[in-house]
Amino acid sequence: MEISDLTGDDLLRVLATLANPHRLRIVAALAEERNYVSQLARELAISRALLQVHLRKLRAAGLVSAVLELSDDGQAMKYYQVTPFALYLTPQAIMVAARTLGEDSYRDAELLR
Repeated sequence: MEISDLTGDDLLRVLATLANPHRLRIVAALAEERNYVSQLARELAISRALLQVHLRKLRAAGLVSAVLELSDDGQAMKYYQVTPFALYLTPQAIMVAARTLGEDSYRDAELLR
């Protein structure tokens, strides 16, 4: 994912998703190596339920992906990994993205005020 691939709405979603310390820590941990929920929750010292919430948001924004695999003992394990992305924000890139903002973006912004 590169900034030129994103609409204004997509860019807002990505930036809003990354504007959370837990999600930044999750992306940082997964940038080092892919991992499954229980192990990642232990490493980050957060509950699995809270981790699942943040992983859902990261997946929805296209920042992480998941792969289901069978362990040696036959247990299904979902491994998460970072989806490669490069976001180089420039005034020009923001100008281009802003031109594609949908009406929902303006409504959502008003609700957050």
